[in-house]
Amino acid sequence: MAIVAGIDSSTTRTRIVACDAETGAVLRQGRAPHPLPEGEDARTTEIDPQIWLHSLGDAATGGLLEGVTAIGVSAQQHGLIGLDAGGVLVRPALLWNDPRSAGAAAALLDALGGPQPWVEAIGAVPGPTYTIAKLRWLAEFEPASAKRIAEVLLPHDWLVSQLLGSPKRRTTDRGDASGTGYWSPVTGEYRQDLIKLAVGHELRVPDVLGPAEPAGHTPEGLLISAGTGENMAASLGLGLNVGDAVVSIGGNGTIFAVHDRAVVDPTGLVSSFADATGRHLPMVATLNAAQVLRSTAAMLGTDLEGLSTLALQSSPGSYGMVLLPYLDGERTPKLPHAAGTLTGMRAESMAPQHLARAAVEGMLCNVADALDVLRSHGVAVERVFLLGAAGRLPAVREIAPLLFGKPVVIPPAGDHAARGAARQAAWSLAGTPEPPRWELPDTTVLAPDQEHDLAVGNAVRQQFAAVREQMHPETKG
Repeated sequence: MAIVAGIDSSTTRTRIVACDAETGAVLRQGRAPHPLPEGEDARTTEIDPQIWLHSLGDAATGGLLEGVTAIGVSAQQHGLIGLDAGGVLVRPALLWNDPRSAGAAAALLDALGGPQPWVEAIGAVPGPTYTIAKLRWLAEFEPASAKRIAEVLLPHDWLVSQLLGSPKRRTTDRGDASGTGYWSPVTGEYRQDLIKLAVGHELRVPDVLGPAEPAGHTPEGLLISAGTGENMAASLGLGLNVGDAVVSIGGNGTIFAVHDRAVVDPTGLVSSFADATGRHLPMVATLNAAQVLRSTAAMLGTDLEGLSTLALQSSPGSYGMVLLPYLDGERTPKLPHAAGTLTGMRAESMAPQHLARAAVEGMLCNVADALDVLRSHGVAVERVFLLGAAGRLPAVREIAPLLFGKPVVIPPAGDHAARGAARQAAWSLAGTPEPPRWELPDTTVLAPDQEHDLAVGNAVRQQFAAVREQMHPETKG
C-alpha cells in the first residue's frame, strides 16, 4: 500500500494527514500551532516563515510520515514572501489578513482606471488580501524593503521550496497563483506590467505547474507535488465536481463552485480563481455570515447553540419578521455603507424565537443571493457543501436546504485541505490524467422535498427580497 501525506499550513496552525494513496483513507494525522514569539498572538498579520517549518516538525512527530512516498502542500492564500536577489528573506511574510493594504488595493484600482480593467486583466478586482496589494503597500510604506525584493512567493511556494532543499527552480500552481492579482486564470499568464505598477519593478515569479506535475523530489527521494491554496485543496479533499458549490460560513461567507471555464464578471462581484485540477473556482463573498448569528445570540442573551434552539421553535418566515443582515455593510450585494434592518415587528412576532429564526433566514437568504450571482454567470449549482462551525448548527442545517433549493451536503469534520493536498500528491505519484477517486465517508445529505419544501423556501426568499428591494432599490433585479 502506497502512503501519501498532505500538509495544510493555515494562518495559525499546521495540519498533516497520511492517507492510503488508492482509497484516501486517513491512516494517521497530526496538528500543531504555529509557535509564535513571546508577546505575539494568533492575530498577528506578519510572521517569520521559519515558524511554519517548526510547526510542521511538531505536527509530524510520532512517525506520522513513516512510509510516505509523496507529499502535497496546501497553505493560506494571498500571502507575500519577498526574497532578495540572493534568495534571502527581505522581511517577515505578510499574511492574507493584513489590514494595512486596504488603501493600497484602492490605489491600484484607481491606477488601472477602475474595476473593469482589472477584471479583464486577471478575472477579479484585487482586494486588500491579494498579494499585489501587499506589494503596493510595501512600495509606499517600506520602500527600502520593496526595492530589495527581487522574487515573490506565496506561502505554499515557500514551503515546497524548503522541502525540496531550496532548488534553483521555484514553482507554484495555477490555483494559488490566481489569487495573487498578477496571474490571470483566463490567459494562464503572469502580468509583469501589473507587478511593476504595484512595486515599481519586475519580479522573479515561480513557474506555474500543471495539476499533476511534480515540483520535484526531496534529497531523501520523496515526491513533492505542485501544492495549492487552501480553498483549492479543500475542493480536492471534498471531491468536488462541476455542479458542486461550497458555502463556508465563517465570520464572512465564502461561496465558490467548480466550473469548466473562467468567469469574467464586469461588476467584480465574482472573483475568477483557478482550481487545482485544470478547472476553475469562481468565488463570491459576503461580509456577513456567522457574525450575524453571534450578534443576534448576544442580543438575546444566549450563544449560537441557544440561538439555533430558539430558531427551531419558530416557523418558516419568522412570523413576518425579516432581518437584512448587512451589519458591516455588504460586498454581495454591493452595499458597502448599509446597516442591518429588522422589519415586520408586530405584536405576534415580537418573541425571541422569531428574531432568532429571522437571523438564520436572513443570513442564509443573503448566501442564497450570492449563489444566484454564480448561477447568473452560467455556473451550475446542483449540490451545496456546507462548511464552517456555524454550518453544523441544527437550525442552519434544517433551513439551508429550503432556501438553497438543492441538496445540502454536510461533510464529516476533518482537515479537508490537508486531505486535498494528499490527494494531489497521490495524483502526481500515479501520473494519471485524473486524480484518484477518493470517497468521502460519513457524509450527510439533506435534500429538500421537491414540492412542499421548495415552495416554502421560495416564499421565504421572496419575503426577504421584497424587503431588500424596498430598503435598497439598487439591488432590484
